[in-house]
This record gives sequence, C-alpha cells and structure tokens, in this order.
Amino acid sequence: MKMVNPIHLDLKHITIGRPAPFVLIAGPCVIEDEGSTYALAAFLKNLTDKLNIPFIFKASYDKANRTSIHSFRGPGLEKGLSILSAIRKELSIPVTSDVHQVSEIAAAAQVLDIIQIPAFLCRQTDLVVAAAKTGKPVNIKKGQFLAPWDMKNVVEKACSTGNRNILLTERGAMFGYNNLVTDFRSIEIMQQTGCPVIFDATHSVQMPGGSGSASSGDRRFAPILARAAVAVGADGVFIEVHENPDKALSDGPNSMKTEDMEGLLRQLKAIERALS
Repeated sequence: MKMVNPIHLDLKHITIGRPAPFVLIAGPCVIEDEGSTYALAAFLKNLTDKLNIPFIFKASYDKANRTSIHSFRGPGLEKGLSILSAIRKELSIPVTSDVHQVSEIAAAAQVLDIIQIPAFLCRQTDLVVAAAKTGKPVNIKKGQFLAPWDMKNVVEKACSTGNRNILLTERGAMFGYNNLVTDFRSIEIMQQTGCPVIFDATHSVQMPGGSGSASSGDRRFAPILARAAVAVGADGVFIEVHENPDKALSDGPNSMKTEDMEGLLRQLKAIERALS
C-alpha cells in the first residue's frame, strides 16, 4: 500500500512531505486559558513568518491521558474548540488537537485542519477510521509500544476510508520503566508507507510517570533530537512550547521555552539547507 506523498493543506497552502520544507507543529501541551494560548500562537506565527517556516498550531482541549486523576485536563471540547477556532480565524493559521473518542470527531472536524490521534490510542480502530472518514488530514502518533513497521497496519485502517491525507509521528519507544528512547531509523521506515513523518521532539524526552503522580522529562535534549530528526529527513518537527515551562499545567518538564525557539529553528533551517 503506497500513498501519495506529500499531502497538501488548503489553509495557507502548506505542503507536508519532501521535497517541501519541513513543517513546524508547535504550541502548548494543553489550552490553559484563552489569553495565554492566543499569545503563544501569535508569537509562534510571527516567528515562523520571520523565518519562512510552514507552521501549524497545536494545543489540546482535553488531556484525557494524565498520570493522576487530579491533573489539569484543559477546558474541554466545546470551549477548547471555540478558542482554537478564534486563533485559526484571527491569526490565519492551521490548527490541530487530539481527539480521544469517536463522539468528539464531528465537532472537532468543523474546526481542526488536522485531526490528531494520540499515541496511546493509535491502535483504536474505530477512532482512527472515524477520524479518517472526515476527509481531513489525520496525524497518527506512533504508540511507544509499537515498532515503526507496525504502523503500516494503522495506516491501512485509515486508508480503508479512501482518505490518503495521513501523517505519522514518531515520539520515542519505551526503554525500561519511565523512560523513552528514539530510534531514528523509524523515520525512514515509516516514510516507506508513503506517509510524511513528523518527529515529536518534546514528547520523546518525556519520562512517563517519572515524578510519581505526574510525568517528568528533560527538555535539554529536545533540541538535540530535533536537529537529528531534520538531519535524517523528517518531514516536520513537533514541539510543545511554553512561556514558563516550570509553571505549565501539563508536560512542563519536556516543553521548550519560547525564548529558545528562534535559535533552534534557525539551526533546523541550516541543517535542511546543508542537505539540499
């Protein structure tokens, strides 16, 4: 099964997949409030416009997979989609977010330019098929428990609907308890499905459950992995960003600081130019 690569997004004429330039998918892990989410989206839009990098804004309206029952989950479907819709319209940027249940998909498809399937749900057949049936591009994050070659079966589920606008995202594999490791062979292996492959630089440095009642992580290594991913030919990079990660309500330890983004993106552009 071979799909057409690259795919195209209608909004802002973004193309994802080589030989097009790498795309950046970035934003906070979760929508904490309307004001800070809008401000971060505006910051990333201005930065990527300045550097001429295709950009898709990501923020979750609900983090259903949290370590603790007490963890912040976000504003929920209705309010979260309203915030994303306003950002999409006012800043003229594509937006993406996670869906966790089939019942969410109809509403999400009215707003999102890309529907994202979380890693832990990548084998949920009904969810994958329902998302693909919308005809919207679908970004399926590879589960930490799957080998990269196993994603061909997930792709087949999505393509059974006739939708060929499928992205895959690499975000590390379990390496013992509370740790992840990235096998960069997986980018090339998953690209053999014909799908563009995004590399998730910040979730790949996460330590699931590493703080007992919350996940931990080490953001110092996210730029290193991002540079390596572009060097081996990833079609895009996924980065969670926060103005003050130490105060973030979700995934702070592995989120990058806004102040560090321009330097990293300039490095990624330089690596891409060196390979062309």
